Amino acid sequence: MRNRFVEQLFELNREIIEMGAMCEEIIASASKALMTSDLELAKQVKENGNNIDQIERDIEARCMKLMLHQQPVAKDLRLISAALKIITDMERIGDQAEDIAEIVISLDGYTLDDDGVIEKMSKTTMQMVSFAVDAFVKKDVEIAQKVIGQDDEVDAYFKQVKRNIIEQIATDHSDGEVALDLMMVAKYFERIGDHATNIAEWVIYSVTGTH
Repeated sequence: MRNRFVEQLFELNREIIEMGAMCEEIIASASKALMTSDLELAKQVKENGNNIDQIERDIEARCMKLMLHQQPVAKDLRLISAALKIITDMERIGDQAEDIAEIVISLDGYTLDDDGVIEKMSKTTMQMVSFAVDAFVKKDVEIAQKVIGQDDEVDAYFKQVKRNIIEQIATDHSDGEVALDLMMVAKYFERIGDHATNIAEWVIYSVTGTH
């Protein structure tokens, strides 16, 4: 019975790694679509979001079966509970990437100029998601703490975007609507960073029992 449970936990880890990779990919695609005004890529982001929704449902079902049929001990129960929280944050990461893609589509070819800050935000949030998943798989609190520390970096980028937008609107009112779109994009990346931070915090809980 225990061997079967261990096998299912291994499969759970594999699925979370897969979901994490999908999140990294969808962030990268949304960012590239934004920087290059690639409408077709933006539409693909929305389709990939559906795949993330499906794998979340699959993992959730697996977690429920493990809890109901395997009677896990306290440490295993923390791991499964953390997994349920983690996939919720991953699903929301997919939602934020879809929101960015919707803005790209609405801009219809208009290229945003933000001095590269949004691109830096996207790279940092992708790294945060990657590290957060890695921390979960390795049960590594140190990696998780690194993710939490990076959230300050993303917040600093967001503040920089806001300052740039205020200056832009003050000097040129004609692109006010586009400036607001840029603000929303920055906010979505900030939220992705928040979700990656949540994942890291749940990793720490699964290992230490403290949240």
